[in-house]
Amino acid sequence: MKIWAIIALLALASLPIRAETVLITGSNRGLGLELATQYAADGWIVIATARSPADDEALQNLAAKYETVRIEALDVTDHAQIDALATQLRGTPIDVLINNAGVLGDPNIQRLGNLDFSIAHQLFETNTLGPLKIADAFIEHVALSQTKKIMNISSIVGSITLTGGNIYFYRASKTALNMMMRNFAKDTASGGLVIGMIHPGVVDTDMSAPFDIPKVSVRESATGVRDVIGWYTQATSGTFMQYTGEPMAW
Repeated sequence: MKIWAIIALLALASLPIRAETVLITGSNRGLGLELATQYAADGWIVIATARSPADDEALQNLAAKYETVRIEALDVTDHAQIDALATQLRGTPIDVLINNAGVLGDPNIQRLGNLDFSIAHQLFETNTLGPLKIADAFIEHVALSQTKKIMNISSIVGSITLTGGNIYFYRASKTALNMMMRNFAKDTASGGLVIGMIHPGVVDTDMSAPFDIPKVSVRESATGVRDVIGWYTQATSGTFMQYTGEPMAW
């Protein structure tokens, strides 16, 4: 090998390796907090967002423990705030963007005979329109990275095939999320982006408390979600997966 080639290889070897970066919405509790914790423990730069992070003791403690954790205030229904954060982070490669923030709403007012249509707007703004706005606002940041992944925490209840009735608005908001991200995958395929929708299991958190059904721990779910994120490729972009790695019925 020529001497100049050896020098070039040595120079490349001496360059610092860029730590991978993940941006997670709704990082203050439950699955989002556990995802942030696991990524930070593995050496990732974590941009952890929450509506009012100053009040979130667990998130503040995580940032105190890991210097790679950066906390940002973000309400996923506030489009101006989303744009402002995207501008603030301009030029920052984001390897994995996880749209995790979501709300269930009161199940009792999402049943036939007791439908409160005013809650539907909140659910769609948070669970459907928020993730689409964030994906669109941060598309350039994700495109700058090597991994180029935008992942969305969806739900089995968004499956039309598997629906069991009730919680009308929450189900519909997740179904709509899946459709929008399926479209997003089609429109960004030429840029190499990888888009995923993941059912994290019925996670044992405050959100699932009203339902007396088998649940998975937050740690197990987050570990599975991270594995599935790692498995997503351009060939599987736009698909709907379980946290166990199995395909989900639409």
